[in-house]
Amino acid sequence: MRAARRARRWWLWAFLGADAVVYVLDPRRSHDVPEGHFRAGVSAVLLVDRLSSYKAMAPVKDGLVVLAFCWAHVRRDFIGVAKSFPELKPWALRWLRLIRRAYRHNGRRLEQLGAAGFAEADAALRPVMAAMQAQAAEELSTPQLRQPCRKVLVSLQEHWPGLTRFVDDPRIPMDNNRSERCLRGPAVGRKNYYGSAAEWSGQLAAYLFSLLATLQRWAINPRTWLRWYLQGCASAGGQAPASVAAYLPWNLSASQREALQDPEFGSSALDLPDSS
Repeated sequence: MRAARRARRWWLWAFLGADAVVYVLDPRRSHDVPEGHFRAGVSAVLLVDRLSSYKAMAPVKDGLVVLAFCWAHVRRDFIGVAKSFPELKPWALRWLRLIRRAYRHNGRRLEQLGAAGFAEADAALRPVMAAMQAQAAEELSTPQLRQPCRKVLVSLQEHWPGLTRFVDDPRIPMDNNRSERCLRGPAVGRKNYYGSAAEWSGQLAAYLFSLLATLQRWAINPRTWLRWYLQGCASAGGQAPASVAAYLPWNLSASQREALQDPEFGSSALDLPDSS
Protein backbone atom coordinates (compact mmCIF):
# COMPACT_ATOMS: atom_id res chain seq x y z
CA MET A 1 0.00 0.00 0.00
CA ARG A 2 1.51 3.33 -1.04
CA ALA A 3 1.11 6.24 1.33
CA ALA A 4 -0.56 9.27 -0.15
CA ARG A 5 1.72 12.24 -0.67
CA ARG A 6 0.90 14.97 1.80
CA ALA A 7 -0.23 18.13 0.06
CA ARG A 8 1.93 21.19 0.61
CA ARG A 9 0.70 24.76 0.25
CA TRP A 10 3.04 27.54 -0.78
CA TRP A 11 2.43 31.27 -0.94
CA LEU A 12 3.66 33.60 -3.64
CA TRP A 13 4.60 37.04 -2.32
CA ALA A 14 5.14 40.03 -4.63
CA PHE A 15 7.38 42.97 -3.73
CA LEU A 16 7.13 45.98 -6.05
CA GLY A 17 9.78 48.67 -5.92
CA ALA A 18 10.62 51.67 -8.04
CA ASP A 19 12.80 49.67 -10.43
CA ALA A 20 12.10 45.97 -9.87
CA VAL A 21 9.47 43.36 -9.07
CA VAL A 22 10.47 40.41 -6.88
CA TYR A 23 8.39 37.29 -6.31
CA VAL A 24 9.13 35.12 -3.29
CA LEU A 25 7.80 31.56 -2.96
CA ASP A 26 7.47 30.53 0.66
CA PRO A 27 5.42 27.99 2.64
CA ARG A 28 4.74 30.63 5.29
CA ARG A 29 2.22 33.44 5.34
CA SER A 30 3.72 34.98 8.45
CA HIS A 31 5.59 38.23 9.10
CA ASP A 32 8.89 36.35 8.71
CA VAL A 33 8.60 36.57 4.92
CA PRO A 34 8.39 40.36 4.51
CA GLU A 35 10.87 40.80 7.37
CA GLY A 36 13.35 38.57 5.57
CA HIS A 37 13.03 40.59 2.36
CA PHE A 38 14.54 43.73 3.91
CA ARG A 39 18.02 44.16 5.32
CA ALA A 40 18.25 44.96 9.01
CA GLY A 41 17.92 48.66 9.70
CA VAL A 42 16.31 49.54 6.36
CA SER A 43 13.58 52.18 6.48
CA ALA A 44 10.67 51.84 4.06
CA VAL A 45 7.01 52.52 3.46
CA LEU A 46 5.02 49.40 2.56
CA LEU A 47 1.71 49.70 0.74
CA VAL A 48 -0.20 46.61 1.85
CA ASP A 49 -3.59 45.13 2.57
CA ARG A 50 -4.66 44.66 6.19
CA LEU A 51 -3.12 41.20 6.67
CA SER A 52 -2.03 40.91 10.30
CA SER A 53 1.37 39.56 9.24
CA TYR A 54 2.48 43.03 8.18
CA LYS A 55 1.46 44.56 11.48
CA ALA A 56 3.45 41.89 13.36
CA MET A 57 6.75 42.75 11.62
CA ALA A 58 9.50 43.77 14.04
CA PRO A 59 10.59 46.73 11.85
CA VAL A 60 7.00 48.00 11.94
CA LYS A 61 6.92 47.82 15.72
CA ASP A 62 10.32 49.56 15.82
CA GLY A 63 9.13 52.33 13.52
CA LEU A 64 11.57 51.56 10.70
CA VAL A 65 8.88 50.28 8.34
CA VAL A 66 5.70 52.31 8.02
CA LEU A 67 2.53 50.70 6.68
CA ALA A 68 0.24 52.40 4.19
CA PHE A 69 -3.07 50.61 3.67
CA CYS A 70 -5.05 50.00 0.50
CA TRP A 71 -8.29 51.85 -0.24
CA ALA A 72 -9.36 49.22 -2.77
CA HIS A 73 -9.63 46.71 0.09
CA VAL A 74 -11.64 49.20 2.16
CA ARG A 75 -13.94 49.74 -0.80
CA ARG A 76 -14.58 46.00 -0.94
CA ASP A 77 -15.81 46.13 2.67
CA PHE A 78 -18.64 48.48 1.69
CA ILE A 79 -19.41 46.46 -1.43
CA GLY A 80 -19.64 43.36 0.76
CA VAL A 81 -22.19 45.05 3.03
CA ALA A 82 -24.27 46.14 0.03
CA LYS A 83 -24.33 42.61 -1.38
CA SER A 84 -25.02 40.81 1.90
CA PHE A 85 -27.57 43.25 3.32
CA PRO A 86 -29.77 44.76 0.55
CA GLU A 87 -31.46 47.08 3.03
CA LEU A 88 -28.04 48.65 3.79
CA LYS A 89 -27.17 49.19 0.15
CA PRO A 90 -28.02 52.95 0.21
CA TRP A 91 -25.68 53.40 3.18
CA ALA A 92 -22.88 51.52 1.43
CA LEU A 93 -23.39 53.46 -1.81
CA ARG A 94 -23.02 56.76 0.04
CA TRP A 95 -19.66 55.63 1.35
CA LEU A 96 -18.58 54.33 -2.04
CA ARG A 97 -19.33 57.76 -3.48
CA LEU A 98 -17.16 59.35 -0.77
CA ILE A 99 -14.29 57.01 -1.63
CA ARG A 100 -14.73 57.72 -5.34
CA ARG A 101 -14.55 61.43 -4.56
CA ALA A 102 -11.26 60.93 -2.72
CA TYR A 103 -9.84 58.99 -5.68
CA ARG A 104 -10.97 61.71 -8.09
CA HIS A 105 -9.38 64.52 -6.07
CA ASN A 106 -6.16 62.59 -5.60
CA GLY A 107 -6.04 61.87 -9.32
CA ARG A 108 -6.35 65.56 -10.08
CA ARG A 109 -3.61 66.28 -7.56
CA LEU A 110 -1.26 63.75 -9.16
CA GLU A 111 -1.86 65.34 -12.56
CA GLN A 112 -0.47 68.57 -11.09
CA LEU A 113 2.50 66.97 -9.34
CA GLY A 114 5.49 69.23 -9.88
CA ALA A 115 3.32 71.91 -11.50
CA ALA A 116 2.01 75.22 -10.27
CA GLY A 117 -1.50 73.82 -9.76
CA PHE A 118 -0.43 71.20 -7.22
CA ALA A 119 -1.02 73.37 -4.15
CA GLU A 120 -4.62 74.10 -5.14
CA ALA A 121 -5.36 70.43 -5.95
CA ASP A 122 -3.72 69.34 -2.69
CA ALA A 123 -5.79 71.82 -0.71
CA ALA A 124 -8.96 70.45 -2.35
CA LEU A 125 -8.18 66.86 -1.34
CA ARG A 126 -7.63 67.43 2.38
CA PRO A 127 -11.19 68.56 3.29
CA VAL A 128 -12.54 65.50 1.47
CA MET A 129 -10.51 63.20 3.71
CA ALA A 130 -11.36 65.20 6.84
CA ALA A 131 -15.07 65.02 6.00
CA MET A 132 -14.86 61.26 5.55
CA GLN A 133 -13.17 60.85 8.93
CA ALA A 134 -15.79 63.05 10.61
CA GLN A 135 -18.61 61.12 8.94
CA ALA A 136 -17.24 57.82 10.28
CA ALA A 137 -16.96 59.21 13.82
CA GLU A 138 -20.50 60.62 13.69
CA GLU A 139 -22.03 57.37 12.50
CA LEU A 140 -20.13 55.29 15.06
CA SER A 141 -21.51 57.48 17.83
CA THR A 142 -25.05 56.51 16.78
CA PRO A 143 -26.36 53.57 18.87
CA GLN A 144 -28.78 52.58 16.10
CA LEU A 145 -25.96 51.89 13.62
CA ARG A 146 -26.28 48.33 12.32
CA GLN A 147 -23.51 45.91 13.25
CA PRO A 148 -22.28 45.25 9.67
CA CYS A 149 -21.85 49.00 9.19
CA ARG A 150 -20.19 49.41 12.57
CA LYS A 151 -17.70 46.65 11.84
CA VAL A 152 -16.61 48.30 8.59
CA LEU A 153 -16.31 51.76 10.14
CA VAL A 154 -14.36 50.50 13.16
CA SER A 155 -11.84 48.95 10.78
CA LEU A 156 -11.74 52.22 8.83
CA GLN A 157 -10.94 54.17 11.99
CA GLU A 158 -8.32 51.69 13.17
CA HIS A 159 -6.46 51.87 9.86
CA TRP A 160 -7.01 55.58 9.21
CA PRO A 161 -3.39 56.71 9.78
CA GLY A 162 -2.15 54.16 7.24
CA LEU A 163 -5.00 54.91 4.84
CA THR A 164 -4.13 58.61 4.73
CA ARG A 165 -0.35 58.48 4.35
CA PHE A 166 -0.83 59.22 0.66
CA VAL A 167 -2.19 62.67 1.58
CA ASP A 168 1.16 63.93 2.90
CA ASP A 169 3.25 61.89 0.46
CA PRO A 170 1.85 61.87 -3.09
CA ARG A 171 4.36 59.18 -4.08
CA ILE A 172 2.27 56.66 -2.13
CA PRO A 173 -0.62 55.27 -4.22
CA MET A 174 -4.08 54.99 -2.71
CA ASP A 175 -4.21 51.25 -3.36
CA ASN A 176 -1.98 48.27 -4.08
CA ASN A 177 -3.74 47.33 -7.32
CA ARG A 178 -0.42 47.19 -9.14
CA SER A 179 0.79 44.34 -6.93
CA GLU A 180 -2.60 42.63 -7.25
CA ARG A 181 -2.24 42.77 -11.04
CA CYS A 182 1.28 41.34 -10.78
CA LEU A 183 -0.13 38.34 -8.93
CA ARG A 184 -2.97 37.78 -11.37
CA GLY A 185 -0.93 35.93 -14.00
CA PRO A 186 0.66 33.43 -11.59
CA ALA A 187 -2.67 32.95 -9.80
CA VAL A 188 -4.55 32.23 -13.03
CA GLY A 189 -1.88 29.89 -14.35
CA ARG A 190 -0.93 28.04 -11.16
CA LYS A 191 -3.02 24.96 -12.02
CA ASN A 192 -1.76 24.87 -15.59
CA TYR A 193 1.99 25.08 -15.04
CA TYR A 194 3.48 21.61 -15.44
CA GLY A 195 6.02 20.77 -12.74
CA SER A 196 4.60 23.17 -10.18
CA ALA A 197 4.25 20.29 -7.71
CA ALA A 198 8.03 20.31 -7.28
CA GLU A 199 9.64 22.91 -5.02
CA TRP A 200 12.56 23.56 -7.38
CA SER A 201 10.21 24.27 -10.30
CA GLY A 202 8.13 26.61 -8.16
CA GLN A 203 11.26 28.53 -7.18
CA LEU A 204 12.34 28.68 -10.81
CA ALA A 205 8.91 30.03 -11.76
CA ALA A 206 9.24 32.74 -9.07
CA TYR A 207 12.64 33.76 -10.49
CA LEU A 208 11.20 33.99 -14.00
CA PHE A 209 8.14 35.90 -12.80
CA SER A 210 10.52 38.39 -11.15
CA LEU A 211 12.59 38.79 -14.30
CA LEU A 212 9.67 39.20 -16.70
CA ALA A 213 7.72 41.57 -14.47
CA THR A 214 10.81 43.73 -13.94
CA LEU A 215 11.43 43.93 -17.69
CA GLN A 216 7.82 44.95 -18.23
CA ARG A 217 8.21 47.63 -15.55
CA TRP A 218 10.94 49.16 -17.72
CA ALA A 219 8.84 48.74 -20.89
CA ILE A 220 11.43 46.27 -22.24
CA ASN A 221 10.17 43.50 -24.49
CA PRO A 222 10.95 40.24 -22.64
CA ARG A 223 11.49 38.22 -25.83
CA THR A 224 13.97 40.74 -27.24
CA TRP A 225 15.84 40.94 -23.94
CA LEU A 226 15.99 37.14 -23.60
CA ARG A 227 17.42 36.78 -27.13
CA TRP A 228 20.08 39.31 -26.26
CA TYR A 229 20.92 37.69 -22.93
CA LEU A 230 21.03 34.15 -24.36
CA GLN A 231 23.32 35.41 -27.10
CA GLY A 232 25.61 36.58 -24.31
CA CYS A 233 25.45 33.11 -22.74
CA ALA A 234 26.40 31.53 -26.08
CA SER A 235 29.31 33.95 -26.48
CA ALA A 236 30.48 33.00 -22.96
CA GLY A 237 30.77 29.34 -23.95
CA GLY A 238 27.31 28.27 -22.85
CA GLN A 239 27.70 29.81 -19.40
CA ALA A 240 26.05 32.77 -17.74
CA PRO A 241 27.96 35.93 -18.71
CA ALA A 242 30.49 37.07 -16.14
CA SER A 243 28.88 40.51 -16.07
CA VAL A 244 25.24 39.65 -15.38
CA ALA A 245 24.73 43.08 -13.80
CA ALA A 246 25.35 44.69 -17.18
CA TYR A 247 22.09 43.17 -18.45
CA LEU A 248 19.91 44.59 -15.67
CA PRO A 249 17.50 47.29 -16.88
CA TRP A 250 18.71 50.01 -14.50
CA ASN A 251 22.31 49.52 -15.72
CA LEU A 252 21.44 49.83 -19.41
CA SER A 253 21.94 52.99 -21.42
CA ALA A 254 18.93 54.89 -22.71
CA SER A 255 19.68 53.73 -26.25
CA GLN A 256 19.89 50.08 -25.15
CA ARG A 257 16.57 50.28 -23.34
CA GLU A 258 14.95 51.92 -26.32
CA ALA A 259 16.26 49.21 -28.67
CA LEU A 260 15.06 46.44 -26.34
CA GLN A 261 11.53 47.81 -26.34
CA ASP A 262 11.08 46.77 -29.98
CA PRO A 263 9.86 43.15 -30.40
CA GLU A 264 11.20 43.15 -33.98
CA PHE A 265 14.62 44.48 -33.06
CA GLY A 266 17.50 42.12 -33.81
CA SER A 267 19.16 41.62 -30.44
CA SER A 268 22.39 40.63 -32.20
CA ALA A 269 22.68 44.28 -33.24
CA LEU A 270 23.20 45.24 -29.60
CA ASP A 271 26.74 45.22 -28.26
CA LEU A 272 27.32 42.52 -25.69
CA PRO A 273 28.63 43.70 -22.30
CA ASP A 274 32.35 43.31 -21.74
CA SER A 275 32.87 39.96 -20.00
CA SER A 276 36.34 40.82 -18.75
